[in-house]
Amino acid sequence: MGQAIAVADHSHDEHHHHHKETFVTKYIFSTDHKMIAKQYLITGLIMGAIGILMSILMRMQLANPGEPSVVFSALLGKWAPEGVMDPSIYLALVTIHGTIMVFFVLTAGLSGTFSNFLIPLQIGARDMASGFLNMVSYWLFFLSSVIMLSSLFVEMGPAAAGWTIYPPLSALPEAMPNSGMGMTLWLVSMAIFIASSLLGSLNYVVTVINMRTKGMSMTRLPLTIWAFFVTAIIGIVSFPVLLSAALMLIMDRSFGTSFFLSDIYIKGEVLANQGGSPVLFEHLFWFLGHPEVYIVLLPALGITSEIIATNSRKPIFGYRAMVASILAIAFLSTIVWGHHMFVSGMNPFLGSVFTFTTLLIAIPSAVKAFNYITTLWKGNLQMNPAMLFSIGLVSTFISGGLTGIILGDSTLDINVHDTYFVVAHFHLVMGISALYGLFAGVYHWFPKMFNRMMNKNLGYVHFWLTAIGAYGVFFPMHFIGMAGLPRRYYENTNFPYFDDLLDTNKLITYFAIATAFAQLFFVYNFVKSIFYGKKAPANPWKSNTLEWTTGDKHIHGNWEGPIPHVYRWAYDYSKLNDNDEYVIPGQDYAPQHIPLQEGEEELNH
Repeated sequence: MGQAIAVADHSHDEHHHHHKETFVTKYIFSTDHKMIAKQYLITGLIMGAIGILMSILMRMQLANPGEPSVVFSALLGKWAPEGVMDPSIYLALVTIHGTIMVFFVLTAGLSGTFSNFLIPLQIGARDMASGFLNMVSYWLFFLSSVIMLSSLFVEMGPAAAGWTIYPPLSALPEAMPNSGMGMTLWLVSMAIFIASSLLGSLNYVVTVINMRTKGMSMTRLPLTIWAFFVTAIIGIVSFPVLLSAALMLIMDRSFGTSFFLSDIYIKGEVLANQGGSPVLFEHLFWFLGHPEVYIVLLPALGITSEIIATNSRKPIFGYRAMVASILAIAFLSTIVWGHHMFVSGMNPFLGSVFTFTTLLIAIPSAVKAFNYITTLWKGNLQMNPAMLFSIGLVSTFISGGLTGIILGDSTLDINVHDTYFVVAHFHLVMGISALYGLFAGVYHWFPKMFNRMMNKNLGYVHFWLTAIGAYGVFFPMHFIGMAGLPRRYYENTNFPYFDDLLDTNKLITYFAIATAFAQLFFVYNFVKSIFYGKKAPANPWKSNTLEWTTGDKHIHGNWEGPIPHVYRWAYDYSKLNDNDEYVIPGQDYAPQHIPLQEGEEELNH
């Protein structure tokens, strides 16, 4: 009997410290949110490198149109006969670059990494609501990445209808060679990606609602968690719409339906398809496509909120306004999609409605920008690489957002739609801003992920080269866009009007190549620091949130002892008592798990 009790106790003890993990259960099919976050991060970074390489190939073609290059011969093979890029592969590069960067890097790489890593740690939970679903979500993402990359190697070439894959180019296999197997693989890959995204989002929402530790009310949540939570909700609302569009496109392509096809002539022959509308596809695509911008951006803004408050040693300015602006952006993002379609023959009155809702979204965006600047104002700024990237995000968010006011107005947009002005706008406001958020998050939480510090000086080099390079690439694009240069053309030599813009295109290409090489500083720093970085202290940034209370042992379950309770919000930095001394003697921060001191009042944020 005594022996049985001892065994029972021992098994309970084992369960508390968790079973011995094999290599496969720890590193491959892991259900630990921290390991899944690292899997997302590393997969996202690899996909990012491929996406950047594609953009460099496009830029080389635009700088030297029609000229042979050994790089093209080496990387493009039969798509670059005698080293000259084939026009169809240029469109394919545009398509796969856009798809990879928007979905696989900035959606999965950013949300997948930081939602997974931070939600349980910052709300005080042992893991996600469902570790198994979390694992399935990552492996579906991995599978969709493999399928997307495999489409590069099919005989007829990868999808080439632009990342928006408008029909009829994408709906008719005979429309062009690249609409064959490559397009089908693109659609299958995206369908699996959406399944992955939905499983992840449902998990995040349930975890935030149900698994917060004692005392962690919604108004004590760090802004990171608010951003991840609302991002997941936007994903649940809008991704199924893209899935329906993809499924209808698959049916149009393979099963003879006519959702998006009508009155089409190919080689003088009229097709049997009647009654469909390609504009319907545009509506379905952009109903996801615009919320997608905020699915990409909100996690980066949440990360920035946390990093700017921590490194300013000040409470975030306007916590409730920040939460309200996240919620307002989420709501408004679902009623502005028509601004992508002002040139589709839209009723001008409907265009004016979409203009109104689009300009409204500038209000919560401006609230966030001003609150960041006010938080920085008179702060005790700690200029580490994470802080620099966060401030860089505020810069590109503002400079990219201002051109959005032009593009959101239907009368102005019609003049610059489908020019490089649009490319410049969305790369700054969504691409570069979200990438800065990703880099800031990696520099800030790397010590928590790997128990080691990244090299600060390499971080500074990485930031300044990237910041100068990114503006060098996208700032001149506004001007060639205003001059009318259309996007997605593989060369403009047929239009003498654009000859004067070739020098600007060359300049942009030089900046693009330099910026791509600058990322090698990050890759080197990242990989080397995982193995040889300086050992990280328990709380290197003197931060208030719960993830820094776990100790340095990485166990499945996060805290070895009981989960800490929460007594205050996440932003008690430089808080003084009645005697003008810090509330916690000798330190300018008060972590969330420290009870209120005698005579201290909780800030009414």
